[in-house]
Amino acid sequence: MASWTELDAGPIPGRSGALRLMRREDEFLIVVAGMELMGSHRSGSEQALATLACAGLRDHPAPRVLIGGLGMGFTLRAALAALGPQARIVVAELVPAVVAWARGPLAPIFGGCLDDPRVEIREADVTRVIQSGPEAFDAILLDVDNGPRGLVSRANDRLYDIWGLKRARWALRPGGLLGVWSGCPDRKFKARLQRTGFAVTEHRIRAERPGRAPHVVWIATRPAGDA
Repeated sequence: MASWTELDAGPIPGRSGALRLMRREDEFLIVVAGMELMGSHRSGSEQALATLACAGLRDHPAPRVLIGGLGMGFTLRAALAALGPQARIVVAELVPAVVAWARGPLAPIFGGCLDDPRVEIREADVTRVIQSGPEAFDAILLDVDNGPRGLVSRANDRLYDIWGLKRARWALRPGGLLGVWSGCPDRKFKARLQRTGFAVTEHRIRAERPGRAPHVVWIATRPAGDA
């Protein structure tokens, strides 16, 4: 079997370390500190994040959706497939190199989805986008780092602590959905979602690599009568 080759590395703004894009034949990995963050041959749970959340938007003729983390585009592509022509999707990606890879070596995986008129890419911390205004989104999908137990930076924890969840709830319209992807189950995080006032459904998705813990997608709903 061929060995892995590093194609590029991108610094993480405001933080130490870098993301590295690796290739072996037709397979790609994004790694940080020698650990796999995502891979091109394992995408089922990332797609499920969008599919499960967008199922709750069927009654919205023109939903506005925020995706935190571009990654390899699997969540974005699944959202585009599930939503109608009037939807608007904002993707917040902190690392500029990830956006460049999407238009460069990873372009065949993205399949042109960045050029879809429904998509807006912002090279920004998703926390700042969430804080940009109240009741701005019908859904917020977070696939940042490795979920609530991060690998890239401790600063990402602020998305998933009590105050981060309160900010997400503030940014959602009543009845809006917060979808969160995680590389492993996390009972404490589910309890935080509930304490923040969300109604929570947990979906465990079988890992595509044998022997690994299931991935998890939480769909948390802001109550429709919430003020």
